[in-house]
Amino acid sequence: MASVTAAMVKDLREKTGAGMMDCKNALNESGGDIEAAIDWLRKKGLSKAAKKSGRVAAEGLVAVATRSLDGVVVEVNSETDFVARNQDFQALARTIAQVALETGLTEVEALSAAAYPGGGTVTEAIANAIATIGENMTLRRAAAVHVGAGVVSQYVHNAVADGLGKIGVIVALESTGKTEVLAALGRQIALHVAATAPAALDSSGLDPATVEREKGVLAEKNAGKPAHVLDKIIESGLKSYYKEVCLVDQPSIHAEHGGKTIGQVVKETEGAAGAPVTLKAFVRYALGEGIEKQDTDFAAEVAAAGGQV
Repeated sequence: MASVTAAMVKDLREKTGAGMMDCKNALNESGGDIEAAIDWLRKKGLSKAAKKSGRVAAEGLVAVATRSLDGVVVEVNSETDFVARNQDFQALARTIAQVALETGLTEVEALSAAAYPGGGTVTEAIANAIATIGENMTLRRAAAVHVGAGVVSQYVHNAVADGLGKIGVIVALESTGKTEVLAALGRQIALHVAATAPAALDSSGLDPATVEREKGVLAEKNAGKPAHVLDKIIESGLKSYYKEVCLVDQPSIHAEHGGKTIGQVVKETEGAAGAPVTLKAFVRYALGEGIEKQDTDFAAEVAAAGGQV
């Protein structure tokens, strides 16, 4: 077998745009034959994937998968919204969610290394999809909820297919009560979460720094007032703030609940469920939130691709 040199790795990287370790592995697998190494990288989808990896991927899909006591939500990004309508991409996102559900893996690096149905890993499946579809794609994040007894409900907003859309929500209700009652409640809460985007389940889940900042704003707005008065203003102001950002304190969006908070609705459902009910957790993913998107001139891109500019 030919010895793989640094110069050979450099040459292969320049020809394919693949990563250094991928080039080294390709050369080792092909006995130092550059052309065979290029083919090896192409078969793995690594050559095209590497060339596209610098592009911003802020579109794509949020995928949700649930079974009775478990639920996961993952975000798989692409460069354009068109890809979200591609059945191969939809199958990729749906399958990654299923892998997360079955393995319990939600840390991106670990989930990426997990076995993908049909062979290879999740990372390799994404690389193959990049090579086939022609856009950069990334597994951005994943999260899960679990209950020992009860239900995990879901809701997908702007769904393009079952379990796939722009916003994905999972809600965990822990209870030994009637499953049908819990499922209906969970669905209502998931819809509410999609609409209101709460920051936390309750005040204990908020970032302490965020709470302190809110206190500071209230104190500054009411500067000069006696200390005992200021304390009451801050206490009242925080209660109003919690109603805005904490799920259990938010008034339900559903008219049938008559303005009751989600916490009150959960408590009042215990009678129908026949057992205590605890709203244990929720996850809400909105596609592309927090990603800095590039401003592009689509018409100019099309013209450039056609050699007109």
